[in-house]
Order: sequence, then C-alpha cells, then structure tokens
Amino acid sequence: MGKIRQPLPVKLIMPMFTAFPQLFEAAEEALSAHFGPVDYRSPRLPFTHTTYYEREFGKDLVRQFLSFERLIDPGQLAEIKRLTNTLEEQLGEGGRRRINLDPGYIAAAKLVLATTKDYDHRIYLGQGIYAEVTLSYRERDFRPWPWTYPDYRSEAYLEIFRAIRRIYLAQLRALSAELTRQSG
Repeated sequence: MGKIRQPLPVKLIMPMFTAFPQLFEAAEEALSAHFGPVDYRSPRLPFTHTTYYEREFGKDLVRQFLSFERLIDPGQLAEIKRLTNTLEEQLGEGGRRRINLDPGYIAAAKLVLATTKDYDHRIYLGQGIYAEVTLSYRERDFRPWPWTYPDYRSEAYLEIFRAIRRIYLAQLRALSAELTRQSG
C-alpha cells in the first residue's frame, strides 16, 4: 500500500480572453486580491484558433496569461474555478460575460485546466468542476494530448508555459532549500 502524502504545491495560472482588453487590468486586480501578486504576465496575443466564442464575446478576441507568485494546493482548483465564474459574472454586462477566465495550474509534469464541461478525458473534482490534463511535460518539453486545444499546442503558448514552469521550478528549489535550512 502506498503512503498518503500531501502533494507539492503548484503554480496557479490564469488564461484569460476578451474582446475588451481593458478588462485584463480589472480582472488582474480582482484575481490578485484573492491569489496575491502576479509574477508572470504574458504578452497579449490574438485569440484566433477558434470562432467558437465569437457569438458570446464578439470578434477580435485577445488572450493573456497570468501566473501568481503564491503557490497553491492543487486540491483548491474547483474552488478557484467557482470563484472565477463569479468574477466573470461581476465583470459582465447585461447578463453577458465580457471576459473568460480559465484557471489551471502548472506542476513539474503537467498543465491542468479547470472546466465546467464533462468529457471522457476529464475528472470530476466536485462542486460542478472538472479537471483536464491539457499538456504533459515529458522528454524535456510540454507535449499535447489528442484532446489538447489547438492554441495550447501553438509555439507561442508553449513558450509561455515553459517560462512559467521555469519560475515554478525555481520556487520549488527555494522552498526545498528553506525546508532543509529549517530542519537542519
């Protein structure tokens, strides 16, 4: 029988897109109030890999990724997704969303996203929320699965995830050194 252990903390990421780029600042401010300072902010990229969201959000969508300095327990993902759904409503107008917030995390071996949609490759977390391992990290890079969205396969996104993962691994090394110092 395996021994039950606490998981390593993970790096909270926040993929966002909108047709109203000024909402990125409002969303970041609200998210930082809950999750602490942002330690990575990607350039803004055109969100052109699908037209699926145009009916709800309009055209000329822009994507940005954030990551947060404070590491989280991966077991918090469902709670975080519910919080971001509430934030989407608050930033909406006339009962319509104007920004999409899709929380997830980067761990050493994967990128996980939260969703409200169930499919055969998603695991139920509770509270109406599912998790998907969108990318795995193997052979020294992020690798897609058959279900990985086209934009998450793109080199521009992969470079963002690599940068965030480097920050995360540096944080884990610092955390390990601190624990060693405290126990020694």
